Amino acid sequence: MRKKVDCRDYPSEMNCTLVIAGEEEEVVRAASEHAVSVHGHQDSPELREQIRSSLKDEVPQHA
Repeated sequence: MRKKVDCRDYPSEMNCTLVIAGEEEEVVRAASEHAVSVHGHQDSPELREQIRSSLKDEVPQHA
């Protein structure tokens, strides 16, 4: 099951609307890089675990 994380679930001053979806490890890696480069967080095992715990299952969209 693909996972996703949505910045809109975490309100910020910049009103970020990015959604990252993919395999769990890909999403954790990309989301942590985004959190550091865009939101100013420090990359750490704690940040990655926080992201991992907030992942949601991606619900397939049918046309």
